[in-house]
Amino acid sequence: MRSPVHIGAIAPSSQYLARAVTCPVPERGEPIVVELGAGTGPFTAEIQRRLEGRGRHLAIEVNPSFAGLLSRRYPGAEVLQHDAADLRRLLDQRGIDRADVVVSGLPWALFPVSAQRQLLAEAVSSLGPHGAFTTFTYLHATPLNSARRFRTLLAEYFEEVVPSRTIWRNSPPAFVLHARRPRQ
Repeated sequence: MRSPVHIGAIAPSSQYLARAVTCPVPERGEPIVVELGAGTGPFTAEIQRRLEGRGRHLAIEVNPSFAGLLSRRYPGAEVLQHDAADLRRLLDQRGIDRADVVVSGLPWALFPVSAQRQLLAEAVSSLGPHGAFTTFTYLHATPLNSARRFRTLLAEYFEEVVPSRTIWRNSPPAFVLHARRPRQ
């Protein structure tokens, strides 16, 4: 309630939503997974479970309290207390050319169009040609102009955008947007 622009949820996401958002994380190989807006860690937990110690997981969280909590809870993740708008620079500093998957828990519908564009451009520049981007939106936010604008922007930045079925076992109900093949 005190920070609605930085915290877009009233409660942590359910394990059902976390599973749906993180399904593009490969269960084999050494993938590089980037998580934007990790919050208190429901997606972080599921990414760590899927990776089982393989690959590399960077969890970016702007809130210092949440970042500290994530660092303590998930030592297998590289938690970066930073703004997601600096994604490309953060990857460059760590010698990472491309991510395989970018998972976002950011409150897209709360951002102005300029911030949406900047963050999507950072995500696209960080993904390889076969990379995947996933995020979610709450069902009740679907009619908002900012949410509709975000869906249109996703189609500008990715060749394919597929919405999931509604995840009713989340409070509030939500659905996932799976975006593939970033437009370079």
